[in-house]
Amino acid sequence: MNIPNRLTVLRLVMVPVFLVSYLISKCDFAMSTTISAVMMFICYATAELSDFLDGKIARKYNLVTDLGKVMDPFADTLSHLTFFVCFMDSGLMPAWAFIIIMWREFSQQFMRMLMMGVGKAVPANIWGKSKTALYALTSVLSIVYIVVAAFVAAGSWNAVCEKILYVFYSLSAIAALLSFLTYFSAIMKSKALSGMTR
Repeated sequence: MNIPNRLTVLRLVMVPVFLVSYLISKCDFAMSTTISAVMMFICYATAELSDFLDGKIARKYNLVTDLGKVMDPFADTLSHLTFFVCFMDSGLMPAWAFIIIMWREFSQQFMRMLMMGVGKAVPANIWGKSKTALYALTSVLSIVYIVVAAFVAAGSWNAVCEKILYVFYSLSAIAALLSFLTYFSAIMKSKALSGMTR
């Protein structure tokens, strides 16, 4: 297994560690919220750094593999959904936005598998890139909010930040839905799956 794929595995390992880190905040002991927030930040930063490095190294040194092509998008989906589950449970992310994003991610994975089955790929569209950027930005803002809230006394600033986060979660859900519809439309227009046996 090459270095980019090892980094992807590291990202997969960080997913359950992030979840456990979040669950620590629900435990009843001194500084559980603070410890949870710090661990979540470390896990998130490690996962995002490994995501950045695996793609950069794979492209620069031509280390793109069949395993990597499958494992990388799977790691993306698993990590994003895990982050969002935690944010939804904490009350930061609206349930409707999570449902749309979850539906989009599973549907996209299914369509991607179908396209791999016929040996074709659909290039990323502007909505897909916007979705990725919004996922990352919204997650960063959520993590920063959780960390700050663990160290700073609650006040009017909480309501303001939560309203801002609501806007970003809404934009993420809209971009996710539009990116999938655009992707699906491109596949239908290409008739790439017309020869698939039924």
